[in-house]
Amino acid sequence: MNKTAQIKKNHQFIKLRKLIIVSVLIGFLSAFLGISLKKITEYYEEIFFHQSNANPLFLIFFPIFGLSVIYFLRLYMFRKKENKGIKEVFESTHSKTKNLPSYKILSHTINGLLTVIFGGSTGIEVSTVVATATIGSVAQQKENVFRQYKTELICAGVAAGITALFSSPIAGILFALEVISKKVSRAFVISNLIAVAIAFGLLTILKEEPLFAVSITTWHLSAIPYFILLGILAGINSVYLTKCVLFVKSQFAKIETHYYKIIIGSVILSISLFFFPQLYGEGYHAIKTITSANNQIPLTLTLAFTFIGVLLLKPIVTSVTLASGGDGGVFAPSLFIGAFLGLLVASVLNTFFDTQIIPVNFMVIGMAAVLSASIHAPFTAIFLVCGLTNNYTLFFPILAACLISKYTAKMIYPNTVYTFVPSI
Repeated sequence: MNKTAQIKKNHQFIKLRKLIIVSVLIGFLSAFLGISLKKITEYYEEIFFHQSNANPLFLIFFPIFGLSVIYFLRLYMFRKKENKGIKEVFESTHSKTKNLPSYKILSHTINGLLTVIFGGSTGIEVSTVVATATIGSVAQQKENVFRQYKTELICAGVAAGITALFSSPIAGILFALEVISKKVSRAFVISNLIAVAIAFGLLTILKEEPLFAVSITTWHLSAIPYFILLGILAGINSVYLTKCVLFVKSQFAKIETHYYKIIIGSVILSISLFFFPQLYGEGYHAIKTITSANNQIPLTLTLAFTFIGVLLLKPIVTSVTLASGGDGGVFAPSLFIGAFLGLLVASVLNTFFDTQIIPVNFMVIGMAAVLSASIHAPFTAIFLVCGLTNNYTLFFPILAACLISKYTAKMIYPNTVYTFVPSI
């Protein structure tokens, strides 16, 4: 009996040791991929964005070129299969037989990069999530002992990838839990903690700076009603984004010739970028510009037109980008929409009601609130945005706005772009 127990104990120890080793590898590879993709995208997006500002003709050429390259890569290199985004990850974790094929690492990395740098109005976050999930999926296929840890190892890759993008290990684990796994096991805790620790260690070695350098020092109790208002508006805006994505994709699905989708999508994208260059790529450049200009932003007619135009058009151009073959999802668009929504609300309140609220606070809270409502993951949104700014001063206002926005969105429309299942 003792001998049997000892053999079982040794077997468990070997499994644990292998799980730790593979989690370290997944964490490193996923973080390396996430950091590399982020750096390369930032570098080339800045170059192409400045070129398009200097010569607006590039706004006609860039979108159709980027979407065309993605189309031909899919046709001749990636087995003629379209990328489905995070739904691919769900299909893999919910099935014992379906796995993420290794080519998904390269296809999502390349397509995500090409989409953003050539003006596609989305981001690399979902591309990174699927690519890093594939790293975890490939790892679990290598040994029989890992087969039972399929979801846990996929989540480890995702958690490390999110950590690499947003410098927030907590957000990485919470995203893997709230969006992908939805359950906790001992293997989940071990693999994900190790993966994000490796990812954060790599970030520390490389001395990665927060994406947004904003100065947040305080918030006032008198602003609580306005935080609630922002949460409600964020929930409404997130539903608008979700509905746009689902509607545009359904309409583009009716077009049989794929290149017609590219042409139509490119025309819509080029016209939108011409009038609102803030919509180019991820749009983080626009957020950085407007926040660095002035903390107190007076609401002029031009600024109001810009804010409203951006809020109305961003969901449309994001939807068109994805429907015409671009790679990405609603992560970066949600952050972008939330930032501009928060700044618009703050500017309106300060201009017309003399509330003297702090615009940068509303920008940050808006980012978290729209993301929370768009993916129904409030705690991921809280720690992700706090990690983006490397500041937790607004933790409680963000918490309130995220919960309000999520439940506002669910009351209006229960699905996200991740959970919607089209009727057959």
